[in-house]
Amino acid sequence: MEDEQEAELRNPFPSPPSHYTNYTAHNLKLLSLLRERSEDQNISEQVQNDILSDQSDVPEWSLTSLEKPRVDWIQEEGYYNVFGDTWFLKETFPSLGEVGGHQLYPEDPAADRRPALLSILKSMLVTYSSFLSALLAPPPSARSTGPPEWERQVEWITTLAQNVMAAANDLRPVQARASLELMMKHQLELRREETRAIHEKCDLLEAQLAQLQEMAKQKSGQQLDQRADEGHVPIAETAPFPLVPVDDVARWAEEL
Repeated sequence: MEDEQEAELRNPFPSPPSHYTNYTAHNLKLLSLLRERSEDQNISEQVQNDILSDQSDVPEWSLTSLEKPRVDWIQEEGYYNVFGDTWFLKETFPSLGEVGGHQLYPEDPAADRRPALLSILKSMLVTYSSFLSALLAPPPSARSTGPPEWERQVEWITTLAQNVMAAANDLRPVQARASLELMMKHQLELRREETRAIHEKCDLLEAQLAQLQEMAKQKSGQQLDQRADEGHVPIAETAPFPLVPVDDVARWAEEL
């Protein structure tokens, strides 16, 4: 039975807990009545039966199991369990030393780790050279009981590599912020270039419109000169009235 429950908890899509059927309206009413009569004292199943002796259908199990989880307890402990897994309220990444590794750089994120990482890199190069020398050395004698030299060098290279990888993982938030800042700067510069191109295009269109207006004025002046040469009534340049042909003036005079 316990194996089945454990397998159910590990299921990617677990079924609802078996006690969900206990959350009936009657049981919740009994729980509220129990809390009113017990005055927040420690309630056992026997005490529960004595307090609710005047009620019907009192369950044999404890009604306090129907209460909501205590959030203050979860905040105090810092974690909670769901479907057999432990979830922490504040997501933290353990350091190499906390998981049992040999950490060679400062644990404080605010400390300058560059000298330590540079020493680790130099140690890795020296250890790799010693490892190659150990591989080229003649095999140990039959009387030798200690581990071979190359094995010790491999263990130290493993420790150095773990420190480099752990330090690189610690810098991933910094890298993410720097990448985001660089991307936002690139987008800002791109929008500035697009805005600058729009302003240049607007200036070009304004210049072309001004040129078209000037050409229209010149064309209109040429048409006025041409009509004047053809016998239209000359109009003073300062006259606010539109130009009227001579034929229209004669026709208007005949109608009068």
